[in-house]
Parts: sequence; structure tokens; C-alpha cells
Amino acid sequence: MSKRYTSEFKRDAVALVRSSGRNVTEVARELGVSAEGLRGWVKQAKVDCGEGAPGALTTAEKDELQRLRRENREQQQTIEILKKAAAFFAKETMK
Repeated sequence: MSKRYTSEFKRDAVALVRSSGRNVTEVARELGVSAEGLRGWVKQAKVDCGEGAPGALTTAEKDELQRLRRENREQQQTIEILKKAAAFFAKETMK
């Protein structure tokens, strides 16, 4: 089961890694988080400040993409419902 950490906690953990000179594993152990999770936060922080790999999505871009995908899914469901309703009413008018 995964834990949810606040953005402030993540930001502070990344700052600790950057400022302490210690490696990610040591800081993660001290904070009680997984080393892989902290490593991901550090990587995402680099992307967010323009130091990431080319084509990597910032947090804001990921959030927008997630929102747009959710909206798209909802609109596709609405379209399917409207198609079924149109077919139903077309049958009813033919009777």
C-alpha cells in the first residue's frame, strides 16, 4: 500500500538531498520513505526546473494531461450514451 505525501514534504525532501551532500538512499532512510520514491521526486524536481531530459513532462504538464484524459473519457462516455439514446428514439418513432 502506498503512502501519500504532501507536495511540501516532497519539496523539503528534495531540498535535503540537494543541500546535504548525502545520497538519496541515506536521506530516504532518515525520512522513512522509499529510496526509489525519493529518487523519483528528485528527478521530477529537475524536470520542473528545466534540467530534465528532453521531452520530459513537468508536473504541471502531467497534471494537465491527466485532466484532459479524464475529460476525454467522460466525453466519450457521453457520446456513447447519446448514440444509444438516439438509436432508441429512432426505433420508437418507427413504431
